[in-house]
Amino acid sequence: MQLKQINKERYAKHYKQIMIGAVVVVAAVALTLSTVLIQLIGNPEGSNFWLNLTGVITGGVVVLSLLRHYRDHEYMYEVVYVWDLKQLLNKIYRKQKKIMAAVEEGDRDAMVIMNWSYSGSEQLYNLDNNTITMEDLLRSKKTLEQTIERSGFTVTTDDFQPTMLDKF
Repeated sequence: MQLKQINKERYAKHYKQIMIGAVVVVAAVALTLSTVLIQLIGNPEGSNFWLNLTGVITGGVVVLSLLRHYRDHEYMYEVVYVWDLKQLLNKIYRKQKKIMAAVEEGDRDAMVIMNWSYSGSEQLYNLDNNTITMEDLLRSKKTLEQTIERSGFTVTTDDFQPTMLDKF
């Protein structure tokens, strides 16, 4: 996955609209289905918890199906990109201890992975207006850049391939 330029305003607008739409669809399906189920097979004097839960779960399945179906639609581009970015950053984070050990040993692939991770995290923090830990991130990125320079490597985010993670 290569890092791409994302329009922050468009991403925020589309993300907000998609989340509102998802909530509306879940609520509509859950209320409709649970009402019908309660009328058909519900217990008028007892709890209908399982019938209500069935409605909510069905609503969730409908939303997930719609999101999967429209994943490649242009309107979803920024939201899907950020979703994929977060998943890949999480995968790197889970392996970060081994990757950082390899960076210290001079492994170029580990340096490429961490360079991409820091750049991707910086982009994500900016898109989500989460700049609280930006100083720490930039400090870590600067330290990595110094390590790369001392090792004599040239590293860019375009060098990153997700398959590099397989060796860690």
